[in-house]
This record gives sequence, C-alpha cells and structure tokens, in this order.
Amino acid sequence: MNDAYRPPVTKSDEEWAAELSPLEFKVLRLAGTEAPFTGEYTDTEDEGIYECRGCGAELFRSNEKFHSHCGWPSFFSPLAEDRVRYIDDHSIPGRPRVEVRCAACDGHLGHVFEGEGYDTPTDLRYCINSVSLRLRRG
Repeated sequence: MNDAYRPPVTKSDEEWAAELSPLEFKVLRLAGTEAPFTGEYTDTEDEGIYECRGCGAELFRSNEKFHSHCGWPSFFSPLAEDRVRYIDDHSIPGRPRVEVRCAACDGHLGHVFEGEGYDTPTDLRYCINSVSLRLRRG
C-alpha cells in the first residue's frame, strides 16, 4: 500500500467500529471477505447506484453489474476511475491479485480480475463484497 495516500474521509478504528457492524468493519477496515453466496446484493437486479457502506461515495451503477456466478456481486466497471483505487495484493502466495478500495475512505471493497472471458465491455470483473456496498435504488 502506498503510505503517502491519505483518503478524504478519515476516522479512527474506534470511530469506524462504532459506526459499522462487526462484519462491515472486518471487510471494510481489515480487508476481510464475506462468505460467498451470502451477500445481500449477490443476485440483486434492482436499478440504482451502489455506494460505499463506509462513507456513502458512489462507486458502481446497477447497469455495470452482471451475473458471474462467483458468489459475490460483480461489476465490469466502476462509476468513474477516480472513485476507486487499486493496490497490488500478494496475500495469497503464487496468486497475485489487485485489491479495490474506495478512494474516499480507503475501505476495502474486493478485487478486480482481468481476462476471465466474461461477455462484458471491459473483460474485467470487479468482485465486490455486498457488505461493502449500499444500493440506493431508483
């Protein structure tokens, strides 16, 4: 992680813990992962904007969501590139990944994968934890 990066929304761990559920804190602040096929938005098809559950930043549109059958909500693109930031993730030996974080509060969202062959405009799969998001319908 780039130590020089400072998100616009900053709170102490105590402040985050008071605002988030234990699972939300584990995922957003500690880069955990919710269990597959358990998230609120895995199969949701409602229209709207997906916001960061930590800070409310708009991250993804429902029309960028697709069914990847991986167990987590999948998107082929963020609402805008400045809404997310990317970090090389080498936490699994032999399987480098790219972590996706909210640019506004630095909350962990999930990972992005490329070249998996999904029929999407970008050939990217943003594999995002439901618990990191809140859908504003409409």
